[in-house]
Amino acid sequence: MYQNKIELSPQDILEKEFKIDTRGYRLKEVDQYLDIIISDYEKFYSIINDLEKEKADLLGEIMSLKQELRNLKMNAEIVRNNSDMPEVTNVDLLRRLSQLEKMVYGKDE
Repeated sequence: MYQNKIELSPQDILEKEFKIDTRGYRLKEVDQYLDIIISDYEKFYSIINDLEKEKADLLGEIMSLKQELRNLKMNAEIVRNNSDMPEVTNVDLLRRLSQLEKMVYGKDE
C-alpha cells in the first residue's frame, strides 16, 4: 500500500557502498543519500501518524456503537418487562381461533 512511496528498503541501506576519494567519501554523494533516507523517515512518520489517528477514530466509533447497542438492549428489556400483555405467537392465535370456533359453532373435536 505504501511501498511505492518509500524509495529505500532496509536492505538497500545495508548494502549501500560509497565511493572513496583521496580524502574520504564523496560528501555530495553521502548528503544525497542521507536526504533520501530522511525523506523516507518523514514519510514513515506521516504514515504512522495517519494510521494512529484512523485507529483512534475507529476505536471511538466502536465504543460509541457498543454504548448504543447496550442502550438498545436495555430499552428492549425494559419494554419486555413492562409489557402487560404476554408475547403472542402464531400457535397462541390458532388456539384462540379454534376455541372461538368451538364456542360459536358448538363443535367438540
